[in-house]
Amino acid sequence: MKTVLQPKRLVLALAALAPLSVTNAYGEEETLAPVVVTASRQPSRVQDLLADVTVITREQLDEAGQSSVAEVLARQPGIQVASTGGEGKTTSLFIRGTNPNQTLLLIDGIRASSATFGTPSLDSLPLSQIDHIEIVRGPASALYGADAIGGVIQIFTRKGSGEPRVTASAGAGSFGLQDYSAGISGGTEAVSYALSAGYRDFRGFNVSKPYNPNYNPDKDGYTNTSASGSLAFRPAQGQELGLQFLYAKAQNHFDYSKDYPYDDHADNTVSTLSVYSRNKITDIWQSTLRLGRSEDRNSNFYSPLTPSYFGGPRSEFNTTQDQVSWQNDITLPVGRLMAGYERLDQQVSSSTKYQNTGRSIDSFFAGWNARLGDHRVQLNLRNDNNSQFGNHTTGLASYGYQLTTSIRGSLSYGTGFKAPSFNDLYYPGFSNPNLAPEKSENIEAGLYWESTTANLSLVTYQNTVSNLIVLDQNWIPANINRAQLTGATLAGNVRIGNWNLGGSYDHLDPVDRTTGKQLGRRAKDTGTLRASYGIAQNWQVGSELQLVGRRFDTASNTRALGGYGIVNLFARYALNKDLSLEARANNLGNKDYETAYGYRMPPATFFLSLRYAPTK
Repeated sequence: MKTVLQPKRLVLALAALAPLSVTNAYGEEETLAPVVVTASRQPSRVQDLLADVTVITREQLDEAGQSSVAEVLARQPGIQVASTGGEGKTTSLFIRGTNPNQTLLLIDGIRASSATFGTPSLDSLPLSQIDHIEIVRGPASALYGADAIGGVIQIFTRKGSGEPRVTASAGAGSFGLQDYSAGISGGTEAVSYALSAGYRDFRGFNVSKPYNPNYNPDKDGYTNTSASGSLAFRPAQGQELGLQFLYAKAQNHFDYSKDYPYDDHADNTVSTLSVYSRNKITDIWQSTLRLGRSEDRNSNFYSPLTPSYFGGPRSEFNTTQDQVSWQNDITLPVGRLMAGYERLDQQVSSSTKYQNTGRSIDSFFAGWNARLGDHRVQLNLRNDNNSQFGNHTTGLASYGYQLTTSIRGSLSYGTGFKAPSFNDLYYPGFSNPNLAPEKSENIEAGLYWESTTANLSLVTYQNTVSNLIVLDQNWIPANINRAQLTGATLAGNVRIGNWNLGGSYDHLDPVDRTTGKQLGRRAKDTGTLRASYGIAQNWQVGSELQLVGRRFDTASNTRALGGYGIVNLFARYALNKDLSLEARANNLGNKDYETAYGYRMPPATFFLSLRYAPTK
């Protein structure tokens, strides 16, 4: 199948929308620019940042309907997603073409990932527990240490303020989907709180195709039970003590073996818990101490006939990460200084016997952010002392200049690294304990145009990854390759009367410099277009178009995956100021497509929900 994406046409379509916006994922009305924390570890307005950032708000997540976290992320600039069948299934996320294990996932500042597989835990995260998402594209190891070669995705759970507020939603959709959530939040100057819970059940469809070696003609459903909460005390001005948590337990059904037909399924649990003390020591010095734990627990159940060397009949892979972070922010006569210390202890337990089951990382970091007239500067430096791999120092240097009142430009250089996973190092028969960490060097340039109703951005980059870990002919990992990721992202939104229009176009050249071949499951061209229209005071209707070009399923480039285009529709009707009826149709054209060979992505699906969300 030839690619459905024609870059020239998409660029012209985006140019016709200018002026546009990059700070809001969908270009909805926002008179105040969002404040972002992830890009510099300090609260900053988007206009003052030198990183390539997207913010996805709670209102946009409500609009996503039956979509999963991965599907929402796949609609953002610079991100591609591959899945073995859609919601709840194994998901690989590529930021600017980097490997899935080269993206760092944070939940309220706490790392959340599997140390055995080395990938972020997106599959089990429910949209109902998320307040907003911040996406930072480009290496961020100088801020957060290992894993952030491609970028950082930080998920923020809900917090409370103001009068007590109860929210609730109930929805149903295709393939037996049921979704329920409820929450309460509120707060005063002295205390604030939020608590929410959700349940989602999806009976599903058969995700594997007949030519899939694991084909089993049963339904592969998904169930998720979740809760999150926060509590904060402010005994005096500038002093705050708080607690935050997220818990999500999912059961995912999948096809594992044609030879041993069974209702294969996995129980996955992702949880984070943290306590913090944020204290204003002096007028210019704020200290934040955070202690947290994250857990990623995975239990797989196969046919009793499945041989043990295939992983059966049951396998477990569990990760616990204990984290301590102490950050100090000091306001200087020029700019802000940041300095801190972090410690991360990783422990794994598994039905598979690993030679080593733990490691620790001690880190010191510092940074300086300043705006001097029309000039902006961000400098960061970090040293990570890994108990297995020794010291690794990473840095970030960014410079920006306000060319006119509405146009600014930026240049940056950053380095990153990724420590091998426990599977890479110790999985019996398929590992290499002599692996070295992957390293990266990234240079990028950005140009941004902004007005009160619209913005437009163009970011170009080149990220070179050395010591790339790949599997040799015997499925043994080795540091034998070097990847070069060169690309450009054009993105923006515009508000014209009752219309909100937006889109993005990405061109990526993801090359394995050792073999000269294209990296697997990454398209060279992708794009999105979006339009919504408000009718009177009650109605909002809109449509999304997602385009993905031709890719290869593996790095050998022997099996191609055809390009595809997906059209989604959504609508919202406000019954009154607090109650609304929402509808969404994904893949309206019932496109049959694959993001991983042999796995069927969701066909046309429909979702209808009733939401109660009193205005503050």
